[in-house]
Amino acid sequence: MNNRKTRADILLIVVAIIWGLAFVAQRMGMDHLGPFAFNAARFLLGALSLLPLLLFFKNSVPGDSFSGLVKAGALAGVVLFLGATLQQAGLVYTTASNAGFITGLYIVLVPIFGLSIGERTRANTWAGALLGAVGLYMLSVSEAFSVNPGDLLVLAGAGAWAIHVLLIGRLAPKHDNLRLAISQFLVCALLSAIAALILEQDRLALENFTDALIPIAYAGLLSVGVAYTLQVFAQKDAPASHAAIIMSLETVFAAIGGWLMLNEQLNSRELFGCGLMLAGMLLSQLPLHKLIPLKARASS
Repeated sequence: MNNRKTRADILLIVVAIIWGLAFVAQRMGMDHLGPFAFNAARFLLGALSLLPLLLFFKNSVPGDSFSGLVKAGALAGVVLFLGATLQQAGLVYTTASNAGFITGLYIVLVPIFGLSIGERTRANTWAGALLGAVGLYMLSVSEAFSVNPGDLLVLAGAGAWAIHVLLIGRLAPKHDNLRLAISQFLVCALLSAIAALILEQDRLALENFTDALIPIAYAGLLSVGVAYTLQVFAQKDAPASHAAIIMSLETVFAAIGGWLMLNEQLNSRELFGCGLMLAGMLLSQLPLHKLIPLKARASS
C-alpha cells in the first residue's frame, strides 16, 4: 500500500510540474494568438488527445444517459470557459509567476464558496484565506497602490476555477469522469472558437497558429491530456486533501518556469507575497483537526 501511495505522490508532483509550466506556455502563446483562439486550440487538442482512452476505459456509470452527460458537459464547459478565458486574458497583462500563484488561490476559495451549498469550512481555511489575501496584496498591489489589471483578471479566473471544482464535485459521481472531461473540453473549445471568430478575426491567420504550435501542443497535450490522466490514476490512491496540497505546488513551478524561460523577476516584496500565498494554500488544506490530540480537544 505504501508503494501505491508513493507512486501516487510522484504522479501528483509530475502533474504539478506540468500544470505549473503550462503558465509559461500560455504566456508564450499570447505572442501570436488572442486568448480565445489559444484556448480554442488547446482545449480542442486536449479533448482529442483523450478520445483514444475511450477504447480502454468503459463507462464507469452504466446508467449515465447521453442527454444527461451532454447537459453536465455543457454546464461544466461554460464555467471552464469563464475560468480559462479570464486566466488567459490576464496573462496578457501579468507574468506567468503571478498568474500561477493567484490561480492557486482556488484551493482556498473552494471551501469558502462551499459555504453557500452547506459545506463546512474549518478555522484553518479561514486562516489560510487571510494569509492568501495578504500575500495577494503584496504580490499585486505596488507600493504606489496601483493594481495590475492582469492580476485582477486571473483572480476572477481563480473564482471561476473554484466554482468549477465544486460543480465537478457534484457532477462527477453521476457521470463517467473521462466522458465528462471530454465533453466539457469540447464545449469550452467551441465557446472559445465562437468568441475568437467574433472578437479576434485579425489574429486568426494560419501562420499565427503555426507560430504558436509548441505552446498549444504543451498546453493541450500535456496540460490537458497527460496531466488529467495522471491525476485520475493518482487520486485512486491519494485522498483529495492530500492531492490538493501536492498539486498546489504548481504555483511554485510556474514561478520557476517564468524565471528560467521568460526571464521574469520577482522583487523582495513580491517574493514575500508569494510565500504568504503558498503558506495560506497549504494551511487551508492541512487536516489540523486530526493533529490535535484527543485529550486537548476534549478539554477545549
